[in-house]
Amino acid sequence: MSSTTVRPAHKPYSPKRAVERMRRGDLGAWPVVGGLIAIAVVFGSLNEHFLSPENLTNLALQMAATGTISLGIIMVLLLGEIDLAAGSVSGLCAVIMTIMNVRQGWNPLLAIVVAVAAGAAIGLVHGLLFTRVRMPSFVVTLAGLIGWQGLLLFLLGERGTINLPFDGFVAKLSDTWLPPWLAWTLAVALVGAYGGSLLLGRRLRIAADLPVGPASWAVVRAGLLAVVLAAAVIVLQADRGVPLLLVIFAALVVILDLVLRHTAFGRWMYAVGGNPEAARRAGINVTRIRVLAFVLSGSLAAFGGILAASRLSAVNQSSGGSDMLLMAIAAAVIGGTSLFGGRGRTYAALLGILVIQAITNGMLLLNLDSSVRYMVTASVLALAVAIDSLARRGSTP
Repeated sequence: MSSTTVRPAHKPYSPKRAVERMRRGDLGAWPVVGGLIAIAVVFGSLNEHFLSPENLTNLALQMAATGTISLGIIMVLLLGEIDLAAGSVSGLCAVIMTIMNVRQGWNPLLAIVVAVAAGAAIGLVHGLLFTRVRMPSFVVTLAGLIGWQGLLLFLLGERGTINLPFDGFVAKLSDTWLPPWLAWTLAVALVGAYGGSLLLGRRLRIAADLPVGPASWAVVRAGLLAVVLAAAVIVLQADRGVPLLLVIFAALVVILDLVLRHTAFGRWMYAVGGNPEAARRAGINVTRIRVLAFVLSGSLAAFGGILAASRLSAVNQSSGGSDMLLMAIAAAVIGGTSLFGGRGRTYAALLGILVIQAITNGMLLLNLDSSVRYMVTASVLALAVAIDSLARRGSTP
């Protein structure tokens, strides 16, 4: 007599399920949200300028480039691997774009496309070395960090700096602000799309005879999003408006989240990160998924470097250097992406980089030394990893 194992149906998101997850140690994004509130309260009380519309607008501009690079790193972290070359790749691809646009006279859009393609090609090289040659991702990308930085210096030559036209397309990316009517239209469209997706998902679950949460909970979630977006638009409009750079970054977050949660590729990513051997036995091409993750990381690193060049209106020997890589990795981990693979959302990049930039911005306003900022950021990162480790231990039977 054979026994059949029946897997429980996937439970819909509800307050009761959220409480159950917290009891198991899976706190989700709540620690990050609580940290952001604490940061706002502390720095807002110490410096009245911290919560001003002008400072919050600058904060939104500052986090777009590093946050975009962090999105790519999340793709690799979901597999339990690491990409240490993302910073160097971002700087190198920004230099490639600038040389083509400024020195060769290429159309800026074409130069951007070629630079992102170069980032994808570099990611492909990393992925093939990792999967085919069996080199550890740490070693592959560490070599890339050094090598691509050397190529960047070679391309820049003796001058070391190439300026972008202040009135050019690339520089305008960070100096373009949405008119109020367009900002509100986008906010309403986002809330409508989100609420519609929740209701559609609920209807499909009912049609499939699967358990669903109360309809009121979907309304509450859409309402919370509406409040957050309305507050953001009101605050930013009080200064210069909603920056295009923030819209680009937010669009990347949403698109990649939809890909990870609602496509076969996304499910395969989580499966490979959770248990590669089980994924292989289930018929998933593990090698292809791993290579594509590194390709995505390289592409997003390239685009993040272009956004950084737009903010500076130039590229130089420090492009992609300094602490950009460390901050991008820290943002992903602080935002809730597991270092052990198989768990994380693209919203981790948004939340994590917001925490890091808020801490940096607040300490600069207080004229604190950079050494203090590094130590505080390290403490926050260590706390995030500790929470992740405890959550993983609590979810292990």
